[in-house]
Parts: sequence; structure tokens; C-alpha cells
Amino acid sequence: MKRILLVILAVILGAGALAYFNKSAIVLFLASRAEQPEVAPNQTIAWQTGPAEASAPPDARPPNIVFILVDDLGINDLSTFGGGVAGGRVPTPNIDALAARGAIFSTAYSGTGTCAPSRAMLLTGRYPTRTGFEFTPTPNGMGRVVSMIANDRDTGLPKVYFDKKAADAAPDFEEQGLPGEEITIAEVLKESGYHTVHIGKWHLGNNAESHPNAQGFDESLLMTSLLHLPEDDPGVVNAKLDFDPIDKFLWARGNFHTSYNGGALFAPGGYLADYWTDESLKVIEANKNRPFFLYLAHWGVHTPLQATKADYDAVGDIEPHHLRVYAAMLHALDRSVGRIVEKLEAEGLADNTLIVFSSDNGGAGYIGLPGINDPYRGWKITLFEGGIRVPMFVSWPARIPAGKTIDTPVAHIDVMPTFASAAGAPLPAGVEIDGRDLLPLAEGTGGLSRPDDAIFWQSGFYRVVRAGGWKLQVDGKQKKSWLFDLANDPVEHTNLAESRPDKVAELQALLDRHHEGARQPLYASTTDLPIAIDKTGAEKATPEDEFVWWPN
Repeated sequence: MKRILLVILAVILGAGALAYFNKSAIVLFLASRAEQPEVAPNQTIAWQTGPAEASAPPDARPPNIVFILVDDLGINDLSTFGGGVAGGRVPTPNIDALAARGAIFSTAYSGTGTCAPSRAMLLTGRYPTRTGFEFTPTPNGMGRVVSMIANDRDTGLPKVYFDKKAADAAPDFEEQGLPGEEITIAEVLKESGYHTVHIGKWHLGNNAESHPNAQGFDESLLMTSLLHLPEDDPGVVNAKLDFDPIDKFLWARGNFHTSYNGGALFAPGGYLADYWTDESLKVIEANKNRPFFLYLAHWGVHTPLQATKADYDAVGDIEPHHLRVYAAMLHALDRSVGRIVEKLEAEGLADNTLIVFSSDNGGAGYIGLPGINDPYRGWKITLFEGGIRVPMFVSWPARIPAGKTIDTPVAHIDVMPTFASAAGAPLPAGVEIDGRDLLPLAEGTGGLSRPDDAIFWQSGFYRVVRAGGWKLQVDGKQKKSWLFDLANDPVEHTNLAESRPDKVAELQALLDRHHEGARQPLYASTTDLPIAIDKTGAEKATPEDEFVWWPN
């Protein structure tokens, strides 16, 4: 029967399918033929409009707040940090200009090494020990397909573990969301008179209690698909990664649609980075006479790697092809930032608008591009510095001096209380907020105090703490610990776990206290992934290569 099925697949897919006669070919074929929803043509969004005249000039109102979050950006991708894509051939002048006009947090950390829990921490200011939002929900069937494809390859690493029982018992992908009881910064700002708008990626559920509209956003233009443009669009350049199981799944399931305020699906009006920016400019125009909060959550530079032909041509003759497409995607994001700032200036809003730029986590090793997180070790899906060091800039010309660099470690949990402070909004009563207000640091009027000077990360059995310049990583699945003196070894080259058992014990005690009484994960992990720390997904690991286990 299997042979007959493979022959049928070969006839359907062509002679090239003969090279893929294995389980992966079958599951990808079936995934690509999953039922697709009906998608209407692009529609014009009637964004809600503020008053025709402002009750007070911009500098006499609470600040507008614009939060620009990009996806999977390597910290070395930005020329602000002296690097830049393709050895510096593709600078990011607009992002650099935004950084220069305010405060750069040079030691900024994402909430975790993957997207959804990091986004939950950004919006709530709370650790997963309080919210239970610990693992990244994946589209239905993704864990099964990705593990099957990965295990068909010889990566030099242990096999991916897929828990079929847990996957079968898991809620539908769109039901795995942030609980309605959690209070987001959008809800806090809305209570204080802000008009709140979300545009782009969400990844925190899509049901009655977790949709952006249910979590405090008056309006939401929601990312509901996986492609930046249709694969066969005449204006797109695609780069498929034959070595990456995640990429294969995304292309197989790829589609192109969006929705507004939970309505019917329709086609976006162009390449996502540009389309979402176009709509953001309309939001700024519509709300120029009242305080607004705009959360622009880009999908770039996340795979699938797709760029417009115009951007692909603009970045020049870069090799290999997928690096050029990646560079072109970053070029589009940089243009987006420039257009947002330009619009605020044109409307006379720039001085009293707080803009924060960041990435949900570090660059992904599975795209096969070494150097994107340099000089740090590790990738997305690890808690090494490369997986969690992110850019974070804060611009507010009316209050924050330009050209300021702050070395104090900060994290995504600090974004929520910072926005509330800027707006003069009280934090929610009776809710433990783990983050701290960053404005005193940015303005130069004060410092930042955390219990034990500690920042925590977690994904199931993989737990990490940074405190007092030291960082302990504990991989409970392989019973391995890494201890680093970040003050003297910021790139985590020398593991001191064996030579400094006293420091290991001290930091382990912090981890243990942090997890006392912790809330259980809302949704179970279904997949344990072995991730090489120093090799990309395009390279085969050797027995000497270190790796971590990551439960999704």
C-alpha cells in the first residue's frame, strides 16, 4: 500500500518526487492539501476616527505610544550594533536613526527564546510562573509534521521527541490563548482614555477571551496566515530552505489572508510589511487628535523567507540567495520604521510620542545564516544570549534625551509597566507585575531595582536565571548546567559550573524560589527539540557540539 501511495505521489508531484520517497514526502503532500478557508478580495478598512479637533495640543496630552515589534531579528542584523546583514552591506538607517534619537538599552532581553510566551510577557509584564503561558502554541499538526521531517534527516543530534498523546489531547491551535483574566497593557491604556490598535501578528489565541479585541484592543488587523505574499505573486522572490523542517511545513500550509476585528478573511493589500505600515499610517492619521496606542507586530524576518522584487534588487548582489532575500526583508522593515516616524513628524506628533522598537526573540538558527546573533552564542529556541538578546530602543523626544546608552539589564516584562507609567495610568489592582518602569533609567532620573537583581526565563525543564552579572542555565532533560560570568564572559564561552559549585547553588536557589507555587502551564508541550548551540540548521552537528533540549 505504501509503495502504491508513493507511486501516486510521484505521478502527481512529478519525477522530482522520487527523491523524497519517505514519510516526510507523504506528510508534506497531505499538509499542502489541507482545506483552505474562503478568502475575500482586499477590502478598505474604515478605521475608527477620533475627534475632528483636539481638545489640547499634542504636547499637553498624554503621549501617544507606538510599539514596533519585529519577529526573529538577530541583534547583529542592525547596523546600530556595528554589524548588519551580509557583513554590513545592508544598513538599517531608519532603525538606527530611531535608536539615536532616544535611549538604547544595550543589554535588553526577550521574555524567552520563542515568540508567543515572549509576547505574553510584553503585554502583561508577568512571568509564565504567574500566567501559565509557558509554551509556544503551534498550528494544528505542526509538531507531528516537523518531528517526522526532522527525524528523516541525519543532523548529528538526537531525534526530535513528539508526544502524540499530548498533541491529541491539546486544544485547537486558536484556543491556546492568553486567558481573559490576564490584564494587558492595552486594557490598562484603554481604561485611561487611549484608543488602542493592534496590527499584525498576535499568536496569543483567537477565541472569545484571547482575541486582541477581547484583550483591550479597540481595533485589530490580525495576521491569520503564514505567507508575506502569495507564493506565485508576480512581485515576490521566495527562498525555500530544503534543510529546515519548519520551513517545509510553513510552505506546505502557506496561505495569505487577514481579518479586521474578527470579521471575515480577506486578502492583505500587498507585501505584509508594507501593507501593515500603510494601515498604521492611516491609524495615526485617524487618531491624531487623541491619545492612541499602536501595537505594530511585524511578521518579518520570520520564515518563510519572502521579499518583494524591488527590495531584492535594492540590496544588491548578495550570496547565497536566501541571505539576499533575508536582507531584503530587513530592508522592508527598516523602511517601515522610517515611514512611521515620518508620519508622526508630519502630523506634529513626534515629540510627544513614545516609540519602542524590539524583537520577540533572537535570530533563528534554522534559517542557516551564521552570524546573525554575533558575537553571542545560541539562537532562537535556546536561552543562550543569542536566543534572548534583543534590540530595544526607547524614543520620546519630549522627555528622553537623545544619544543615551544604558547598560543595565532590562527585559520584555518591563515594557508593560513602562507604558503605563508614561501614560500616567495605574497598574491593575491586585495583580502582581514582575516588570519594572524603565523611564527613570531612560530619562536619567533614577535606577531600576529587582528582587535579587534577577531576571528569569523558562521553557518546561529548561530554566535560566541572570543575577548579579552571573547566568545559570539548567537543561533538566539532559541534566546539564552552564554557569557564565557575564561580566567577564558576555559571549558565554567558558562554562564555570564545575569550578564554581557555590555560585551554581546560589543561583539554583533563586530558580527554586522563583518556581515555588508557580502556575502550571496552560497547555502541555508536545515536542522536545534538540538545538545545537553553535551550528545552524544547515550544518550537521558533531559529537563535540553542545546542544539544549527545548520543549515547545
